[in-house]
Amino acid sequence: MKPCKADVVRIGLFLLFLLATVPAYCQRGTLGIDVGQISDRFAAYPSDTAGLVDINGEVTVKQPSAKNGGPSIVVGGEVRVPSDTNNHAKEYAVYGGLAFAAHNFSIGVDAQVRKIDMPVANINGEIFNRDNLELFQLPLVVKYKFGPGRHVFFEARGEPEFKPRYRSTSSTQVALPNPGFDHAYTLRGSVGYKFGQWYYIRGSYETRYFKFAETSGNPNNLYNWKSNVISGGVGLTF
Repeated sequence: MKPCKADVVRIGLFLLFLLATVPAYCQRGTLGIDVGQISDRFAAYPSDTAGLVDINGEVTVKQPSAKNGGPSIVVGGEVRVPSDTNNHAKEYAVYGGLAFAAHNFSIGVDAQVRKIDMPVANINGEIFNRDNLELFQLPLVVKYKFGPGRHVFFEARGEPEFKPRYRSTSSTQVALPNPGFDHAYTLRGSVGYKFGQWYYIRGSYETRYFKFAETSGNPNNLYNWKSNVISGGVGLTF
């Protein structure tokens, strides 16, 4: 199933929010669009691939003073929509945090809320609903700029996942009880190049893993999820 009209509306509202916020409040901001491929594997079933659009942005609400130093305060968000929502999840995230800069390095810690609209499971022609997931995350982000004019950049992001909150869908299909959470993590690496003052390009790779206990809420390990994303994109800096 292709992204629906509601997804397009959400993406449009997200873009409008960023465009309105950046000139009004922040001292620096980025707005990027990445496209690529996502590969998802649930339980021991074969993996499935689809295209992916990722729209993301970040603004620096407050920069440290030259006299007193200190961290920057940043806020941002992300919308991720696959080309096939029957077999892949849609995601929405917002975050805010602190970024500490030293020479070419910057280290940040964010408080992030992410909503994942999980796909259904089709087992021998029978459809089961997976509950949607709401996650509180604490990503650690390390950035490094190097090369002539420090135009080349590298970013590494990692986060252990806390126990999600489960949200049942409104569908009339057969629903599963809540599974028991075991552990999960997400790792992402990006490299890019900034052209002058306004534009940049970026390539990224992300791997994610969720493991749940095999109970009545997770029959055949239908919630266990391995995901890999490779993407590239362009962005604006303000």
